[in-house]
This record gives sequence, structure tokens and C-alpha cells, in this order.
Amino acid sequence: MERLDAIDAYVRVVDTGSFTAAARALRVTQSAVSRAVASLESWVGVSLLTRTTRRVQPTEAGRRFYEHARRVLSGVDEAAQAARGEGAQVEGRLRVCSPVSFTRLHLIPRLGEFLSRHPRLTLDLVLDDRHVDLVAAGAELAVRAGHLADSSHVARRVGASPRHLVASRAWLAQHGEPRHPTDVASLPSVGYAWSAEGELWTFRRGDEVVEVRPAPRLHVSAAEGVREAVLAGVGPAVASRWLFSRELAAGEVVALLPGWVLPPVDLWCVFPAGGTPTARARAFVAFVEEVMAALSAEAPAAR
Repeated sequence: MERLDAIDAYVRVVDTGSFTAAARALRVTQSAVSRAVASLESWVGVSLLTRTTRRVQPTEAGRRFYEHARRVLSGVDEAAQAARGEGAQVEGRLRVCSPVSFTRLHLIPRLGEFLSRHPRLTLDLVLDDRHVDLVAAGAELAVRAGHLADSSHVARRVGASPRHLVASRAWLAQHGEPRHPTDVASLPSVGYAWSAEGELWTFRRGDEVVEVRPAPRLHVSAAEGVREAVLAGVGPAVASRWLFSRELAAGEVVALLPGWVLPPVDLWCVFPAGGTPTARARAFVAFVEEVMAALSAEAPAAR
């Protein structure tokens, strides 16, 4: 293999965790991948991989090499795309980090059309509610909801969603409905927050502002858990309309405290700093914007 092919083989080994899987993805023999990586290590002058009976992992030097190698390969693909012109197909492998529930509910059901539109594109979705390090994850793009704390990244706002205090019909039948935000602090709610201080819910009605710090009976570290807890009648929670759009439309979940509003949550597409987004990444951002436009058009009533 040429040196660029060897770099590609190494990146595939790290991505898949094995020589066998990398060979399968590249449609070559395992021995060819092994020779390519050995040649690469000889050229670099350091060991890039540690090999065990169960898995292959990068060394510290190998991790640093991997991060740069991913960008090199993306740059080569982008150069080829530019040479072919604007009418050329988007192709290659795109890795995207994205929150679990939003992706499962709204992106994955529409992914078939996106992949059909780009038949030469392979998509890796890394589902995690946390803000994953894009460089360490080898990702070209992240979809993130909420406040962006890292100003080193390049971000594009692609949508926003109202937030509501929501509860299931079953929970309301047992506990009744709060009439004012001050009633909320005593509710056996479901909490979702990453900070040690917990959540602070800020309700507004005209010029009136009420801040509530709930004391959840259940604290969940992922939006998917919050969603299932609310649907199971464990308690109310503050969540984006995205998380319960179908259930709000069907009346299975109710938005409480009508007339009071909470700060909306923004959705962002985030790119690693220091580079130009690839054609693959731009195509995926356009897809997310299409999804957001569809969600806005079919937004259910809150009650």
C-alpha cells in the first residue's frame, strides 16, 4: 500500500478495534492491513498500537497520530470533492456525535432519505448526551442541544425548541395539577442536570419571573431516562418539546402551568476548531436543518 493507504488502514484499525474488522471494511486481507500498519510504525519511528488477545488500542503516540490522521484523510476527501466540482456526490465516512433521544426520535427515522440521497456516504453516529471531545472521537461534526460552553469550536444554530414542565396523564390523575410555579418545588419531580448544583427552572409570565430549584425524587443523567420516567408516571420534569412531541400531540403527556414560559433550548451543529467543514459535514447540517423545519411545521399544541 502507499503511505496514504497505510494511514487509512491505521485509522480503520483504531475505529474498529481490530485488524480483521478494518480489513473487512477496506476489502483487503488482514495480513495486508498488518503490513501497512507495521510499515507506518517504521516510518513514524514509534509504536502506534498495543495489541492484546481481545482488542487493539492506540498508544498515547498513536492517539495523537490518529487525531491528525483523521484530519488528513478528511482533507484528501475534501480536495477530491472540490476537484470533481459541485455536482459530484458526497462520499466517504462521516462521524457525527449526537444526543441519544433527539437522534432516536427525530434524526434516525429520516436518515433513510438522507443516505439514499448520498449513496457513497458512510455514516457513524456516536450517540451520547455528553459533549464529547470531537477530536478525540475522530468526529467531523456534533449535534448539541443547550448552552455551548466551549467557545473554541465553530457552531451553527439550526433550531430551537420551547421547554415545558410536563407530566403524564396518569401522574396528574393521582397528584393533581400545580397552579403556580411556587407549587413545583414540592413536587416529586424527575431531574436532569450535569452540574453538582442541580437544575434551576426559571418561569416567566409577562414581567413576572419565578425561579424554582426542584428537589427531584429521581435524578437521571440522560434525557432518555427522563423521558421514560415521565411516561411511566414517576413524576413531572422540565424538558424540550422535542422530547415529547408525539405524546403532547396525542394528549398522553400534558404541558403544565399554561401561560408560563421557560427559556427555550437551542440546537447547534458544532465543528472542530481550526478547519473548514467538509462537504460531508455540510450535507449533514443541511439534513438537520430540513428535520428542524419539518418539526417546526408539525409542532403540536402544548395542551
